Amino acid sequence: MREKTFETRCGAIRYWTNEEKSSPLCLVFLPGLTADHRLFEKQTGFFRDEYRVLVWDPPAHAASWPFSFDFELKDEALWLDGILEKEGIGSPVIVGQSMGGYAGQMYAELFPEKLKGFVSIDSAPLAQKYTTSWEIRLLKKMEPVYRLYPWKMLKKTGTEGVAVTEYGRALMRSMMEAYEGDKERYVKISGHGMRMLAEAMEADLPYDIPCPALLICGEKDRAGSAKRYNKAWHRETGIPLVWIPNAGHNSNTDAPEEVNGLLLELLKRIEKQEGEQRS
Repeated sequence: MREKTFETRCGAIRYWTNEEKSSPLCLVFLPGLTADHRLFEKQTGFFRDEYRVLVWDPPAHAASWPFSFDFELKDEALWLDGILEKEGIGSPVIVGQSMGGYAGQMYAELFPEKLKGFVSIDSAPLAQKYTTSWEIRLLKKMEPVYRLYPWKMLKKTGTEGVAVTEYGRALMRSMMEAYEGDKERYVKISGHGMRMLAEAMEADLPYDIPCPALLICGEKDRAGSAKRYNKAWHRETGIPLVWIPNAGHNSNTDAPEEVNGLLLELLKRIEKQEGEQRS
């Protein structure tokens, strides 16, 4: 995996990728809010010998800094497409965890003809109809709430609240250390992420998923209303929903083998469909 840079009007985005593989599909991993590329280390390590893989530090996160907070979720999707174009990747399968799943849905909205597959890991639907108006208003007001909490408490809830295994918690703790001594940056990242999520919902776009897709959610996910949202998302769209036992909000770190198996199964299904269409 080579570290690379993509320049934007707000700053430079750092991302990691390997060389082209025999399969035209590329797994594009999008970490959640305040996490970075290490969130998917168990996935990139598993798939990189057989598939093209790409993972980034989201804008303003970890190594993608310094970065101006003058951007929307739509900008993230446009920048992601720019990175894929730069790398010659034409068949992305987006795997987004939490906020990364929202970015993936925005990409699907803007580039439906390019997306070959979509996996939501402990994320939720971006369409406004799933969310109440008071929930959207609350998202816009989270930055000052985060600012009220001491860093020690933020770090504790930010690690113990998203994973149930020691590996998952230790990994999240390590990722949060990127903001050690700079609580304000962490608060800005969190607050800005919540605001642009609310604004994307208020845009009231369909955010349809036009490709083979899968919803994954940890049975012990206690982040917001993720479990309720996933049930509604599955019921409304028919996208398969898989519950991961003994896994929290970062279920790909709590149960990497099971999640990797599900991803591999989806990839094989997409490859089979692509082969049938060509024949």
